[in-house]
Amino acid sequence: MTNSPQTTTNGSTASTATVSIPVQRTPSALKLLERYAMPLLTVLVFAFFAFFPPSSSAFPTVNNLNVILGSQAVVALVAIAALFPLVCGYFDFSLGATAAVAQVLCAGLMAHWGLPLPLAIIIPILVGTLIGTVNGFLVTRLGMSPFVTTLGMGMLLGGITIWYTGGQTIISGIDPAIFVFGSTRWFGLPVVFFITLAVAAVAWYFFTHTPFGRSLYAIGSSATAAKLVGVPVTKNVWWSFIIAGTIAGGAGVLQLARMGSAGASDGNALLFPALAAVFLGATAIRPGFFNVAGTVIGAIFVSVAVSGLALSGASGWASSVFNGLALLTAVSLSTYLGRRKRQGS
Repeated sequence: MTNSPQTTTNGSTASTATVSIPVQRTPSALKLLERYAMPLLTVLVFAFFAFFPPSSSAFPTVNNLNVILGSQAVVALVAIAALFPLVCGYFDFSLGATAAVAQVLCAGLMAHWGLPLPLAIIIPILVGTLIGTVNGFLVTRLGMSPFVTTLGMGMLLGGITIWYTGGQTIISGIDPAIFVFGSTRWFGLPVVFFITLAVAAVAWYFFTHTPFGRSLYAIGSSATAAKLVGVPVTKNVWWSFIIAGTIAGGAGVLQLARMGSAGASDGNALLFPALAAVFLGATAIRPGFFNVAGTVIGAIFVSVAVSGLALSGASGWASSVFNGLALLTAVSLSTYLGRRKRQGS
């Protein structure tokens, strides 16, 4: 298996890898701190920007909280999508571009083709499924490198997005109902946040309570061992790409609902924060393992920090620098924790 992130390993045999949750022991104070350091850090960063003079007037407001949770919701969906191939040991660098294609396609189907809203939502999600299917075929059937395959697919989709929009932002002709839905608040919070929580809950159940979900962890631990105990490695890895593409397509539709417009945006604007969230998540809740709860917390942390930097008057490049540093730090920590888990310490 190529490009297998070492943080996914949880044992050298398939029998240990297929158990998604280790035997619970009374956690020490250090282990508790390790497990919940990321949620604590998120709270501390929020408190810092809430009291930091340049951002204190605008940051701790209901409107800004809605912005944070709304933007976090889409990033978290892309991050959850990335989890499926990552748990198997594969990267998918096309997910941000897949979401961008779904966003502009959903808008274009209404604005240029006059399709009703239900079809304009379903078709882009199915296109995401198709993209994931192609990625999975190229990686599992043709043996192509997932890094090169998905990076190339992302570049291709980015070019298609620019061609489809003509480099312009689609504003008029979009059914206002989708924006009304995206602006809806439940209990004072954006509806897209609750949709993301629902998807996260389903993904958590999938990974921890279904044989297929556990098999993905087994593949990430050792594809050879998983194959020896009867896991259909090729088929399951392929399905992980299909599921990832489908979720990314849904994320693009939600982004349109949130923004009410669609342009030839760079898919990396979603991809890199999502990857940072995934690897930050591997340092929380179940340190050393990719996990859904940690991923959602990582996405919230990234959104809180980026919002705080922007409201503090930081230059536009600051968010990119932060995302890059967060990704590097998260990969380093998750790799270290994964290695420590494998050594049994």
